[in-house]
This record gives sequence, C-alpha cells and structure tokens, in this order.
Amino acid sequence: MTNALYLGIDFGTSGARAIAIDCQSTPCADARLTFADVSTTALPQLWQESLFALLQKIPEATRQRVKAIAINGTSATVLRCDGKGQPLDAPMLYNDSRGRSLLHILDALIPPDPTDPTRAVAMSATSSLVKLLWWTCADAVANRALQPPEYFLHQADWLGFLLHGQLGVSDYHNSLKLGYDVGNLCYPDWMARIPTPMVLPRVVAPGTPVGTVQGAIASQYHLPADCLVCAGTTDSIAAFLASGAHQPGTAVTSLGSTLVLKLLSTTRVDDSRFGIYSHRLGDLWLVGGASNTGGAALKAFFSDDELATLSQKIPCEQESPLDYYPLTQPGERFPVSDPTLSPRLEPRPDDPVAFLHGLLESIARIEALGYRRLQELGATPLRTVLTAGGGAQNEAWSAIRQRHLGVKVGRSRYTEAAHGSARLAQQGLIEWATSKAATR
Repeated sequence: MTNALYLGIDFGTSGARAIAIDCQSTPCADARLTFADVSTTALPQLWQESLFALLQKIPEATRQRVKAIAINGTSATVLRCDGKGQPLDAPMLYNDSRGRSLLHILDALIPPDPTDPTRAVAMSATSSLVKLLWWTCADAVANRALQPPEYFLHQADWLGFLLHGQLGVSDYHNSLKLGYDVGNLCYPDWMARIPTPMVLPRVVAPGTPVGTVQGAIASQYHLPADCLVCAGTTDSIAAFLASGAHQPGTAVTSLGSTLVLKLLSTTRVDDSRFGIYSHRLGDLWLVGGASNTGGAALKAFFSDDELATLSQKIPCEQESPLDYYPLTQPGERFPVSDPTLSPRLEPRPDDPVAFLHGLLESIARIEALGYRRLQELGATPLRTVLTAGGGAQNEAWSAIRQRHLGVKVGRSRYTEAAHGSARLAQQGLIEWATSKAATR
C-alpha cells in the first residue's frame, strides 16, 4: 500500500476541506470551500454539493490513488431521513437548543449518578439524544403520520452514505451524544424506553470500512473501484488525530468557533456537573469537554484582520484585569454545565487592544479551568498542550494561554481536522487489510 493515498474530508460550520495524505501522513493535495449563507432547510443540498465539489477539486491523478476515505462532521449536528436517505426536515445543528425543555424527560430515564457516562453527554440541551426526543415530541404534537422507515443520522453518517450508499451506519464518536455506551459498545438498556419510531444507527468503531464508493461515483470522479469509505468521527476528534498525539498527558485544544479540550488519558472521566465526558480512543480515553466560548465570541466584535493586527499590540506578559465570560448567547456546556449562564462582557474599555486582551485572557482562564477540572477528577496529569483550529495561529493568544496553563503550548504539526480524518481512513484500511490477511 506504499502507493496508496488516503482522503479526509472535514465539514465545519463555515466551510469544508479535503486533504489527501500518503502512507507517511504527508499531505499531497487539498481543496477547500466556504459555505454560502443559506437557510437551514437548504443545508443538506449545500453539504451534498460541497462534498462532490471537493472531490472534483482534488487533482485526478491524486484521486486515482485514493484507497480509503473518512469524513468528520460537526458533533451533534443531526438529520432525519427517509428510507432512500432523503432528508425529511431541516437538520438540527450542533448548537440547536430547542430540546432544552425536554431534559426533564431524559432526567427521569438516565441513571441519576452525575458520573454515569451517558448522563455526562446526553443531559445537554444540544445533545443528539435530546434532538431525537424533540423531533419525536414535535411529531406527536403535530399528529404527523410516520412514513417508515425513518432514519436518525449524524452529519458525518449522512455524508458517508452519499458515497457508500449504506443507510443507517454511524461511529461511536458521533454516537456518544446520542447516548451510546462506548465502554460496553452498545446502546444502554434505558434507551429502549425513549418513545421514538425512528431507526437509530448501527454503530461501529471510527475508521471501520463500511463499503466501497458507489460505482457511478467512482467512475465519475476517477476513484479506484475498491476505494473504501470508512466510518467517520467528529470535528474535534479529527483535529486531535491530526496532531499525531499518542502519549497520555498530551492534550489538544481546538480554537475554532468554540473552545474544545481533549486530553489523552489512561483513566476515563465523566461528570455531567461540569460537562465532562470521555471518548474512546483504542485502549485510551480522550477526556474533555466543549465550551461555548471561543472564536465566535471574538468575531462578534472583531474582523479577522482586526484580530491579527490588534493581537500584535497586546502586552502578553501582563495579565489583563478584565474578567469576562465571552459567549454569543446564554448557555455554557463546559467547564460548567449551565444552560442559563449569561455572557459577561462588561466593562468594555474604549481601547480595542485592551478589550481584545481581556477577551483572550478570559478565554485562556476558562481553558485552564477546564484542564484543572479534568485532572481534579482523575485524568492523566497535563504535560503538553497542542493547538488546532484558526486560533492556533495567534501568537499573542498562545503566549497568554501558556502563562495560564503552566505547561508547554505548541501548535499541532498538522492542524486541519481533514488531516485527522485522512489518518483515520489510513488506519481503517490498514486494520481491514490486516484482518483480511489473518483470515486467509
């Protein structure tokens, strides 16, 4: 497989990117698209068009060598589809909190222990599970007749389906927020009591080959007929995989629209009081959480050019006295779980440099608190923090963060989530080939 290439595709909130890597994980080609501003109802069509446009933008000579593909999507962005895979409604996005009023139903179903693994992720106003419940209740109120089968899918599941044609398959990274038990690799017993008629996905390990690219697609885009499409992952885990981190104690902070922390640990930690949960990663655990603070809060006040210019004027060695909690709307998930937490953005100085300094300093404090929480609850001690996402390029922010974290802060060698998905595709093909050889 020395001549093989592996394609990773990342679907984020504002655009999509594809990266092809070789067997040494070196990028060979990439393509990117920025999403047009469309209604939520039109998003599936936009995603579908973007998926195939990205394939077309990869050079044909590269596509001819791609042996495996994996896709990552935004965590807890979900769709429901008919038996042919056609979306029946507008998707519910990662930050859609319409289901908040139904959390009391889940509270009665899920075991009350806050350290129960499923409670730590499912008892969120934006979880995949509460969105499933919201759709189910909305149908009951509207007395909508079900046209079976109806499938509940994550964004990455549906995009993978468009390539391999097998409906209703997910990975256990995306399915964690649906209540899937990644410790025992099954849906918990209490999920059978959720009154939904929708078909839940069959869950496999991330990177598991699901099928080959459909023949018509392989022919049109000059992909090998035996090119495998592997089960995907979430955007933040793909960013972690891109870093190549493999030692316990190594963490990756994704500084995108939101702030996502992932610490590689030998110990699993889950605690719904603080929005902390663990993803399975082989025999280890990715312990962390996702805060609603981050780049979106910064861009509410500054353009990209202003962020770059003003950051250079910040006295990074000095701590800002401004104590903010930068959010774009009420509600926080981690390092505290409080759906009513209000943004705190006052007082606002007239000097934009001082204001930006206060915002960056405050986000760094939230990040540091997040990592302290993880270690207080038993995660492997923090040794190194690698940074991914757009904020990784802000040197002033990195200096401020290192002062708060007290450990070395660096950039991932590869910071794009698409690169992590390409690594996942490579891993999936290698494990599939090894297993196949062992059965001969």
